[in-house]
Amino acid sequence: MCGIAGELRHDGHLADPEAVRRMLPCLESRGPDGEGLWARGPVALGHRRLKIIDLSEAGHQPMIDEELGLSLVFNGCIYNYQQLREELRGHGYTFFSTSDTEVIIKAYHRWGADCVQHFLGMFAFAIVEHGTGTVMLARDRLGIKPLYLAETPGRLRFASTLPALLAAGDVDKSIDRVALQHYMTFHSVVPAPRTIVSGVRKLPPATVRIIRTDGTSTEHVYWEASHTRRPDIADAEWPELIHEKLKLAVERRMVADVPVGVLLSGGIDSSYIVALLAEQGQRGLTTFSIGFESGGGEQGDEFAYSDIVAKQFDTTHHQIRIGKDRFLPAVDRTVAAMSEPMVSHDCIAFNLLSEDVSKAVKVVQSGQGADEILAGYSWYPPLANVPYAEAVDAYAKEFFDRPHSRLAQQLNPEWLVETDVSREFVAASFGRPGAETAVDAALRLDSQVMLVDDPVKRVDNMTMAWGLEARVPFLDHELVELAAACPPALKLAHGGKGVLKEAARGVVPDEVIDRTKGYFPVPGIRHLEGPMLDKVRDALSAQAARDRGLFRPEYVDSLLADPNTPRTTLGANQLWQLALLEMWLQDKGI
Repeated sequence: MCGIAGELRHDGHLADPEAVRRMLPCLESRGPDGEGLWARGPVALGHRRLKIIDLSEAGHQPMIDEELGLSLVFNGCIYNYQQLREELRGHGYTFFSTSDTEVIIKAYHRWGADCVQHFLGMFAFAIVEHGTGTVMLARDRLGIKPLYLAETPGRLRFASTLPALLAAGDVDKSIDRVALQHYMTFHSVVPAPRTIVSGVRKLPPATVRIIRTDGTSTEHVYWEASHTRRPDIADAEWPELIHEKLKLAVERRMVADVPVGVLLSGGIDSSYIVALLAEQGQRGLTTFSIGFESGGGEQGDEFAYSDIVAKQFDTTHHQIRIGKDRFLPAVDRTVAAMSEPMVSHDCIAFNLLSEDVSKAVKVVQSGQGADEILAGYSWYPPLANVPYAEAVDAYAKEFFDRPHSRLAQQLNPEWLVETDVSREFVAASFGRPGAETAVDAALRLDSQVMLVDDPVKRVDNMTMAWGLEARVPFLDHELVELAAACPPALKLAHGGKGVLKEAARGVVPDEVIDRTKGYFPVPGIRHLEGPMLDKVRDALSAQAARDRGLFRPEYVDSLLADPNTPRTTLGANQLWQLALLEMWLQDKGI
């Protein structure tokens, strides 16, 4: 797990190593264990290293293989790298390291762009052919590892974070109006390739981009899970199949040359991971849970459930209790760690959790992704009996933060886009073949877009802010493929994630399986008051916010007068949504 950066020129000029060097300090937290820079002709590559596999200098990046004529920068982990190394040795390749990085180089030389089909893992990488000057950019199937791009005539820069590209300079920092509409409507998610910044884009998940020396390029999507039925699998077989595939996914994610812990929330997802690790013979497993002071009538922790799991499986458990003295200072730090504005209050929780966890371990497994692939959220059941022709309207009613018509009363006129871009985006997704029901279409969209640019990005940004690698077994692509084919009724059963609950029965304590679905409770954001409300007010009244003029003053004033009542469709605090965007823009100097 690391931070990568680079510049490609296709205008006859040499790449600028200093521009790449300017990006590296922004990536230091992602890779605190080392730094590397390589430049040759029109290409410059930069890297910050977090040592997880092959802790020696042989795993240093950028990794250069002069014999094969290839250079690589890579962020992520290839879980099956040992098996691939043996396969490649059978093809005559020799290795100078024990790293998964070198396996990518040899795999690319052997299979070209199809190498990504051989990788089980999470990754974003850039590989350069010395002889032809061709560069390949690639991102893993579920978009767990980020890759941001800034293109100008004759030049492309890339980095693991958006702020790194801003640090390199010469980026159009104006706000993308279409992205702003998505932020306000699509639950604060901006689908790839856009970001809120006009001059920065992101490579979509499961995408390979080939860039030639003349600047022409091609992109192709190399993977998608099919949400169509498997007639060869009976309903009664699904729980065992899910169990076995999750068991394998958890086992794969233990590969490391350092200890691996688990973020234990007290919900079924992370509890199941702990149970499977214990079942596989893991002893002395380290687990971590976080809790906050209660507020606004909401409980601030779920320790009662995480304690049950920690006790049953005899883990070395850490309860991390966050007082008000730590909460408020963490807000600015959390905003600074965001590559894009993310409204979820979970961000602050993950940042504080990662700070403490990183003092004990470098790698953790986490339960993100189960809700998006196994129908755990509240907006899926209302779609169960909706005719496919009415699915878009039904999804928008349940998921969108506000109808497009209301934006005219909330955004100033110069920021409005006439068309309902979020609805058009959903309609285009639902209109593609490969989803049999409204629930299938919603799960496909959420797993390809919302999952990538909300919970997965949240975990990546906040853990990597402290040099902590998070691995997400529920997003093993083979498990995602299996879950996609599972009949929606089995997923919706038992209040959501029914097939997972049946799979976990007898493995996870019943109290955890049968509990009401929880969430990462952060009352200090859910209910704004005191110094936190002051911070929100300051962000929205700052000179930069007034000059930008995104929001109608009367809308802001109405929210400040009643800070905790106006909520989005899914219950997010509308005032926090506006303030978070302004905090992020001001932090990034936009």
